[in-house]
Amino acid sequence: MSLNDKKVHPVSCNGDMKKDNPFKIFVGYDSREDIAYEVCRHSILQRSSIHVEIIPIKQSDLRKNGLYWREREQLESTEFSFTRFLTPHLANYEGWAVFVDCDFLYLADIKELRDLTDDKYAIMCVQHDYTPKETTKMDGAVQTVYPRKNWSSMVLYNCGHPKNKVLTPEVVNTQTGAFLHRFQWLEDEEIGSIPFTWNFLEGHNQVVENDPETFPKAIHYTRGGPWFEAWKGCEFADLWLNEMEKYVQETKK
Repeated sequence: MSLNDKKVHPVSCNGDMKKDNPFKIFVGYDSREDIAYEVCRHSILQRSSIHVEIIPIKQSDLRKNGLYWREREQLESTEFSFTRFLTPHLANYEGWAVFVDCDFLYLADIKELRDLTDDKYAIMCVQHDYTPKETTKMDGAVQTVYPRKNWSSMVLYNCGHPKNKVLTPEVVNTQTGAFLHRFQWLEDEEIGSIPFTWNFLEGHNQVVENDPETFPKAIHYTRGGPWFEAWKGCEFADLWLNEMEKYVQETKK
């Protein structure tokens, strides 16, 4: 089974209704994982056939702008554990937008993901049934277990949906982790499902030989990626390292 990179397409803007405005992609940013953010961003841009706008969600900037004042909790493993839920607000509660953790590597055209959007849903995501075996992840952060784990790590937000107007800065700063990460402002039928290959969990999901429907379109290094010393030998490390090398070479030009 080969997961070679697809042919690179230039980022372009086309003219139909969905393509008039750039597709907004908000990426969770953590100062410990700057290279992960840069490689995630690069992997999207290199494969996108549509006009995209990639925006890092930086907690420090949100604090300066008065949008985030929540005190850090003991079990927060990243700087975007809660800031991710500001995505509809940051998109002005308009159109569709994606939130994605920075520890993703995209192997497919983001247009394919955008084309899955269905206006009857408030959000859409991969609905994992995931119970990690490890007790720690990344650089020693505590690995937690909770219902709907990893659902919030990559979400298509229908930002104009009335239910998502609940996600004001006040709510994001004061509501519980359970309320936010389990999407408790929504009814179950308002949460759409997308194929697991768009949030393919390294170390959990499996590629089935000769079954293209199991080939990852976006790999999520949820336990920790090869930018962490402890995870240099993780599955698909070579794909991430190849992408990093391309990013580094391009920044030198």
